[in-house]
Amino acid sequence: MKSSPIKLKQKLSPSAALKKAARDLDYAKSPARRDKKAENQRKRRAALKRGVNLTGKDYDHKSGTFKSVKANRGNDGKGTKLEG
Repeated sequence: MKSSPIKLKQKLSPSAALKKAARDLDYAKSPARRDKKAENQRKRRAALKRGVNLTGKDYDHKSGTFKSVKANRGNDGKGTKLEG
C-alpha cells in the first residue's frame, strides 16, 4: 500500500484491513442497505428519464430528494456522529 497514490484515512494492519473489509461487506449486504440501494436505483433511473441532471448528486432517504454528495454524506454540515 505504500506505493498507492490514494491516501487512506486509517492505517490498518493487513489482518485488520481484511476484517474491516468483511464487516463492511456484511453491512452493505444487510436487508436495510439493500432496500435503500434498490430505492436509490429506482429513483435515479426515474429522474434520469425525466431529464434531471444528477451529476454529483446522491438520493437522500431522509428528505426524499437528490442533493450533493457532500451535503448528503455530511448530514448537511452537522456531521455524522449525531445522525441516526
